[in-house]
Amino acid sequence: MLVIGAAGFVGRALIARLAATAGIESLTLVDQHDFPLPAGATMPTIKRIGDFGEPKFRQSIVSNVQAVVMLAAVLGGAAEANYRRARRINVDATLSLLEVLRSSAQPPRVVFASSIALFGVPLPDLIDDATPARPTLIYGAQKLMLEVALEHFTRRSWLDGVALRLPGIVARPGADAQLKSAYLNQIFYTLRDGGEIALPVSRDSTAWLMSSAKVAENIVHALHVPRAELGETCALNLPCLRTTMGDLVEALQREYPHGRATVDYRPEPAIEAQFGRYPPLVAARARQLGFAADESLEALIRGAMPATLTVP
Repeated sequence: MLVIGAAGFVGRALIARLAATAGIESLTLVDQHDFPLPAGATMPTIKRIGDFGEPKFRQSIVSNVQAVVMLAAVLGGAAEANYRRARRINVDATLSLLEVLRSSAQPPRVVFASSIALFGVPLPDLIDDATPARPTLIYGAQKLMLEVALEHFTRRSWLDGVALRLPGIVARPGADAQLKSAYLNQIFYTLRDGGEIALPVSRDSTAWLMSSAKVAENIVHALHVPRAELGETCALNLPCLRTTMGDLVEALQREYPHGRATVDYRPEPAIEAQFGRYPPLVAARARQLGFAADESLEALIRGAMPATLTVP
């Protein structure tokens, strides 16, 4: 099992779960930044530190793998700010990885972290499995490009691909200020620890959210769904929790009644249009395949915060 992007926020949640998952012969964990190995791993686990964008390093990590989870990416605002860097990782290096993997003796299962960012604004009144992707952000467009490549490689039986369109995954500590959606993570820590926060969206703005614990669970599930059930269409809209910002704030206040936080709503039209007006999402295909959302706002909070993130 190979995880690329293991030191990232989702990567850390995933490897903690994989370390306690039976049936995995070995784990190879890759990132450009050093990171601690998961405690209590039940299988041989090694880490490789290097630049995924370098061909020699990329070639060296993919020999004899049966399954790959591809998490490495330049995200949202950072991709908008630096197109060349985003293309190097999100497109060139990732496509080159698929090219190397397609020469494997047996097509490996490749779980690719895609994104809801490929649905551009303005969003329709409902999103379901038939909604076309029309990205307006560079990040979303690059994710769509790789979905197309992964689906093509799977149809030709070169790979066995699954692309999971991730919603907002919470609660990333120290969320990158370049991410215009950083407030979706910051609100968790502000309500827990106290302080002040000015939200760039209104109280009735809506978001699609999933806890880091639940996304790890869904990625592990994607490693095992039979190809016959997935069919040739690789991309899946994951079920997630749709909430208003006001309801999320109230749930966090109930969870952390001693946080003594001050929350101010200062809507910015561009940010609310991009990140605060998500319509209902019907993820029927993913639900039929056994993927799941957090059951409630309370479950989302428990699965989102590091102090309460557990692996069964």
